[in-house]
Amino acid sequence: MKTKLTKAECSSNLKNVIDALYVLNGKWKLPIVLSLVNSPKRFNELMKDVEGISPKILAQELKHLEQNELVERKVFATTPVSIVYEASEYSETLKDVLRTLSDWGAGHRKKILGR
Repeated sequence: MKTKLTKAECSSNLKNVIDALYVLNGKWKLPIVLSLVNSPKRFNELMKDVEGISPKILAQELKHLEQNELVERKVFATTPVSIVYEASEYSETLKDVLRTLSDWGAGHRKKILGR
């Protein structure tokens, strides 16, 4: 038997989900984070790893992820300047969410496509 949530609990849960979706929304943010969790990358390496993303969108998404402390941008004083992006320590907090989302996606694909 499921326990009903109070109006306040429901409202709080909804606000939490809206906040999470605001940070992670869109087609590209999670694939970028997943790519960087595997290894730090330069911009062009990310372009190759996250297929289909334009340079403009990648730059915007990296900036947004950096503002939300999920990605760190490291600048190296070389000639020319080298910039490397890596998943932050804080991005580790997404590990369980990503695993659950992956499991749900696989189950949903199987349900809809029968595979």
